Amino acid sequence: MNKNDTVLAAERSNKGNADLYIIKIGGNVIDNSENLHRFLKDFTALPGNKILVHGGGKVATQLSETLGIEPKMIDGRRITDIETLRVVTMVYGGLINKNIVAQLQRLGNNAIGLTGADGDLIRAKKRPVKTVDYGFVGDLDENSIKPQNIVSLLDAGFTPVFCALTHDGDGQLLNTNADTIASALAVALAKSYNTTLIYCFEKKGVLKDINDESSLIEQINPHHYATLKEEKIIHSGMLPKLDNAFTAIACGVKAVIIGHSDDLGNIKRNQPFGTQLTDNK
Repeated sequence: MNKNDTVLAAERSNKGNADLYIIKIGGNVIDNSENLHRFLKDFTALPGNKILVHGGGKVATQLSETLGIEPKMIDGRRITDIETLRVVTMVYGGLINKNIVAQLQRLGNNAIGLTGADGDLIRAKKRPVKTVDYGFVGDLDENSIKPQNIVSLLDAGFTPVFCALTHDGDGQLLNTNADTIASALAVALAKSYNTTLIYCFEKKGVLKDINDESSLIEQINPHHYATLKEEKIIHSGMLPKLDNAFTAIACGVKAVIIGHSDDLGNIKRNQPFGTQLTDNK
């Protein structure tokens, strides 16, 4: 255990194993003002410490088209050239982030909007060029997050709201996957809090049948997950998210929940919500 880990472990002991929710939202929430308002009310009502991570929705693509910048995608991934980086910085770090922060303030939640560059909180490395040059895209590693600075914000009563932007330490902003940021934050802060990572998306959770919302799988442990993969029950698009979720759990995250943003309030009501992933046998 290095010096930083020792400090964080001591802080966790002092906090009495306080709870922390890290919640990631995507376009299905951001692109609909009613959905966003409802979600933010439920988010604010959650007890204890909270961190919100958001993607960009459709606004960046729409603004790019308005400015005559053609969006470039490969296998569903955005190519971030310099013009696109300027757009996503304006949209992610500006319009969307500050709109969310303003709405949280209205609800009495003292939120603070952040990129990874603010406070040197998330430092990434530019993705190396292999078969595809993704441009100004950042990848994270185990040293990317500065957890002590984030703990200080939480202790001061702030609710951090992170957009999908990081930096490389040499003055360059980088577009970084919001799911990855949420998972990295959860792992880094699991040494200080009982951390639950929640991915809110457009489905009730992990489904046996992608077209049947009633086929929700309420709980999955690693053994069950291996069986579901072997029997090809889980839709292929969910596999990377679940692989990352179980990696986070193996690194100390208490639980990962995948569910619909409309159902987030069930946590406060002690009702079932989405699919819960744990390491329980």
